Amino acid sequence: MRLPSEAATILAINGSERAGGNTDLAVAHAGRLIAERGAVLRTIRLREHRISPCSPCGDCNSRTLPCTVDDDVPALVEQMVRADGLIYAAPVHGFGLAHLMQIFIERAGVGYLRFTRPLADKVGGIIVTGRRYSDSSVHNQIVNNLLLNRMILVGSGFPVLLRNTTGTPGLTDPEGVDALERMVHRMVDMVQLLKRHQRVTGGPVLPSRDRNERVPRPRRAESVPTRGDSENVH
Repeated sequence: MRLPSEAATILAINGSERAGGNTDLAVAHAGRLIAERGAVLRTIRLREHRISPCSPCGDCNSRTLPCTVDDDVPALVEQMVRADGLIYAAPVHGFGLAHLMQIFIERAGVGYLRFTRPLADKVGGIIVTGRRYSDSSVHNQIVNNLLLNRMILVGSGFPVLLRNTTGTPGLTDPEGVDALERMVHRMVDMVQLLKRHQRVTGGPVLPSRDRNERVPRPRRAESVPTRGDSENVH
């Protein structure tokens, strides 16, 4: 088993199409904070990669092998697996999640991550940039995705929703920036804690009782109530 290295590595997945926009600025600010903590931020800018939408094959829920679409997604997933923590950063587009991040989440999740949930127990964080509407809905969608992949979300106060109504890119939301900074520090703290635990114990931090939600777990017969049991309850 490979023991964790000293320096924490956090990978940011930037789902914005706009170079130099609000999402880029937020990720850059997170990177400065992470570097100050002695950790490393690596960034995947989805706009720089070849990511195909899901094909019409229709067998995603029954196939037992990874997706066969030929693009950059497998290599990006491998980077995610190697990281200690992940930050999903994306803007709101058309009152929903920007399409680059949407496509990537679909392809990575159904095509690769669903088989063994390799992101389990990695520390996760979320940054959403927007003008005024639907940022909470986008944030909730990404939260659900991280929970599906069994990641660890560290509470840090307000969610990182960065709002900018000026039309010019900039970190103009003081509360949002404060939330970003708190989240980043909590992420680094948790990653370092988990790495220390693994160095000391030489084993996983949390037990792996099952592979994923698609594999039925054995259940004790007495733990399943029967119709007769329910009828005898007074």
